[in-house]
Amino acid sequence: MSNFTIHDFLRKKTNGGKISMITAYDYPFARIVDEAGIDAILVGDSLGMVVQGLENTLPVTMDEMIYHTKMVARGVKNAMIIGDMPFMSYQTGIAEALKNAGRFLKDAGAAAVKMEGGGEIAEQIRAMTRSDIPVMAHIGLTPQSIHRMGGYKVQGKTEESAKRLLEEAHIVEDAGAFSLLLEAIPMDLAKTITGELSIPTIGIGAGPHCDGQVLVLHDVIGLFERFIPKFVKKYADLKKDALNAVKTYRDEVKNGTFPSDDQSFK
Repeated sequence: MSNFTIHDFLRKKTNGGKISMITAYDYPFARIVDEAGIDAILVGDSLGMVVQGLENTLPVTMDEMIYHTKMVARGVKNAMIIGDMPFMSYQTGIAEALKNAGRFLKDAGAAAVKMEGGGEIAEQIRAMTRSDIPVMAHIGLTPQSIHRMGGYKVQGKTEESAKRLLEEAHIVEDAGAFSLLLEAIPMDLAKTITGELSIPTIGIGAGPHCDGQVLVLHDVIGLFERFIPKFVKKYADLKKDALNAVKTYRDEVKNGTFPSDDQSFK
C-alpha cells in the first residue's frame, strides 16, 4: 500500500500544500517517478498516444490499462497510483463501471480511478464511492470526447461554458469524488472552482491556482514530440540523449570497438 493516500490529498488542500502528480506506464519509469518523491502517479490512457503511437486515446482497452497499471505498481513504494478508466469502460452503465473500476484496485494495484465527465457520470461516482473505490473526476478538455468537442480545444472560455463547468465541478464533488482534474481551462475559472470546492483540484493546462498539477511524463522528459501543448514544460531532452547513445553504439559495432576486452569474457 502506498504512503500517500486520498486523505493526504485532502490534507494538502486544507493546509495549502501543492500536490505533485505525473503519469507513468511501466516499471522503470514508475521507479524513477516514485524515487523522485512524486505524490501520485496517474496510469493514464494517454499511453495510447505516447507509448502505443495511436492518434488519440479512444482505442485503449481495459486489459491494456490493467497490464500497464500492474507494471507501475511493481515499481512504486510511496506514490498513490490512480488508474485511468478508458473509453467505454464506464459509460455503458453502473454495473460495468463498477466491475472495471474494481479491476484497477483488485487486480492491478491501484488505489483509485479517474473518470472523464461531469453530471453524466455522477451515478457511477456514487456507486463506486459506496463500493469503497475512490474516484478522481475530470472535466474541461476531456480527450475521450474529442469528436464531440471538435478536437483538443480550451474549454470554459465563454460565460455560459464556464458556468456549466463550475456546476459540473460541484456535481462530481457532491457525488463523492475525492479530487477533480481540470484540463485546459482558463486559469481564472480554475481559481474559482478551486476556491469553491472542498476537494482538491489537479490542473493540467489550468494555471497555477489549482491544488496540484499533473503532466504526461513523456512530455516532461522530452520523449514525445508529435505535438507539444502550450501547458507543457519540458525539463529534459531524453530523446536526444537516447538517439545519441544508440548512434554511438551503432558506430562502435560497425568499427569494431564494441565489444572491447572490458565487455568480453576470458
